[in-house]
Amino acid sequence: MSRIGKKPINIPGGVTVDVTAHGTVTVKGPKGTLVQEVNPDITVKVEGSEIVVTRPTDSKRHKSIHGLYRSLINNMVIGVSEGYKKDLELVGVGFKATNQGQILELNLGYSHSIFMSLPEEVSVKAETAKGKNPIVTLESIDKELIGQVAAKIRSLRKVEPYKGKGVRFVGEQVRRKAGKTAAKK
Repeated sequence: MSRIGKKPINIPGGVTVDVTAHGTVTVKGPKGTLVQEVNPDITVKVEGSEIVVTRPTDSKRHKSIHGLYRSLINNMVIGVSEGYKKDLELVGVGFKATNQGQILELNLGYSHSIFMSLPEEVSVKAETAKGKNPIVTLESIDKELIGQVAAKIRSLRKVEPYKGKGVRFVGEQVRRKAGKTAAKK
């Protein structure tokens, strides 16, 4: 039995959940609206102030999608009520980040600046304080989308293990490697 799939999802105040007969779940809240298509084998019911996700059989396929859809719906409920936020830190000499609206400009040590257009659902803010590394803050109600955007920004300059330079999440621990030791006899 899927432990995650069995847990009911609590619906906070101000959030409404609609489930259609075709298997579409719509979650509306103070921050926005999210829609998710659910596999026809999985049933989603709203019982009072809880959402219950059930599966028809104990086959391996049904077990795997049971926990998946429960997690996706839970992420939607959290997103429309609280939202998601990711902070990225640019570590390196001369690394800069600025934004104009939904366009993020990054200087990551290459010979050119990188301009990245972000989706409308993701709000971006770039801060640079004197003596500190630049920080890019992403906010959205869609957990999957904000994760994809953060991964794309991070892939532009991966953290290297020798000096620790690159784009990383705030608070992320980077495993450092020792450099060469030039000891000849």
